[in-house]
Amino acid sequence: MAAPDLMNKIISLAKRRGFIFPGSEIYGGFNGFWDYGPYGVELRNNIKKEWWKFTVQTREDVVGVDTAIIANPKVWEASGHLASFTDPMVDCRQCKQRFRADHLAEDQEIPLEEVAAKGQCPACGTKGELTEPRPFNLMFKTYVGPVEDSAAVAYLRPETCQGIFVNFDSVRQTARKKVPFGIAQIGKAFRNEVNPRNFIFRSREFEQMELEFFVKPGEDEHWHEYWKHERLQWFLDLGIRKENLQLREHEKHELSHYAKSAFDVEYNFPFGWKELEGIANRTDFDLQQHAKASGQDLRYFDEVTKEKYFPYVIEPSLGVDRALLAFLLDAYHEEEVKGEERVVLRFHPKLAPIKAAILPLVKKDPLGTVAKEIYKKLQQNFSVFYDESGSIGRRYRRQDELGTPYCLTVDFDSLEDQKVTVRDRDTLNQERVSIEDLPGFLLEKIS
Repeated sequence: MAAPDLMNKIISLAKRRGFIFPGSEIYGGFNGFWDYGPYGVELRNNIKKEWWKFTVQTREDVVGVDTAIIANPKVWEASGHLASFTDPMVDCRQCKQRFRADHLAEDQEIPLEEVAAKGQCPACGTKGELTEPRPFNLMFKTYVGPVEDSAAVAYLRPETCQGIFVNFDSVRQTARKKVPFGIAQIGKAFRNEVNPRNFIFRSREFEQMELEFFVKPGEDEHWHEYWKHERLQWFLDLGIRKENLQLREHEKHELSHYAKSAFDVEYNFPFGWKELEGIANRTDFDLQQHAKASGQDLRYFDEVTKEKYFPYVIEPSLGVDRALLAFLLDAYHEEEVKGEERVVLRFHPKLAPIKAAILPLVKKDPLGTVAKEIYKKLQQNFSVFYDESGSIGRRYRRQDELGTPYCLTVDFDSLEDQKVTVRDRDTLNQERVSIEDLPGFLLEKIS
């Protein structure tokens, strides 16, 4: 199917099936903000759970933190965000709408410096009516305390990593970690984007999963290679098709001021190959800056070599929302089954919002009673769903669109043999499984 068509279908399905709603929709929405419905929040939580398990839980060399969304403004002064965290912005003189100049240059295949003269407004279509690009700071400003004056100005964090850097020494000491080791965090971040676009790909409020892995200078390139491989493999292990992923190295002019080198894990979105996750070698820039600004010694002392140094940092950084969009797109399939078209989300079972649906063949007892007993038994350990409304075929289709890997049908034979019919979402194969064995069966299939 055509790529724009796929994106429209995903947006429609996400709304219809309770994954994602426009923020403040009853008031006409609010550009750049999205709300997650019952199945969207389950999918988000599963993505975060798998990332945390991979990055922290199953490793001895990584610990986690959860730092404040609002920090002392001096943090953002030291990191350079107040001075240089900007995007180039242009206005259309005709319709007065604003856009990111670099996005227009990329989309319209013209040099950035020629956007004003040759660029076309995406909203009203006029050419040559755009202003010269000017820097626009992306920080969300707020005030702390009862008085809104310059002394009370603070900012919502635009990234989660600075909270890790300012806590580096405290975490190192309390967790008793030696270099190389990492500190991970999952949390909200906020950027006042000039022009949010492509659904949840670029929003003003989003969630990040970031790891700052501290290494000895000179060993940074080895660890950069290591994390490039690890992060790419994570997506593959959770079902993203290999042909939809690629690693792209940043060219020198693309590198952030703090980066020695950087790679993107890119996904083939309907709007082109775009960054899914960034993996950067941040050098010792951040610890150096915070040490200078705070007056604190943030160097690491190596007890073996007796050296004292600022560690280099390898940073894999992934947005939860962007990852969720990639998993949604990659899971989406349309196919014909027995002359009928079905839409199915082929999520990896670990990510599926619902692991199993319990479906009594008919509403009436005793099937309903047996089905509800199974539901109550399974919901202690699994995210499950009970559905007795409509034909069994229609209920199957609803679960297919939600990505539920298994449907458990309670029929009249279940009263005799104490078994249910388990339908596999992907193969459509059916097998009889003992009610007593269902928890172990699901656990084995999902893990």
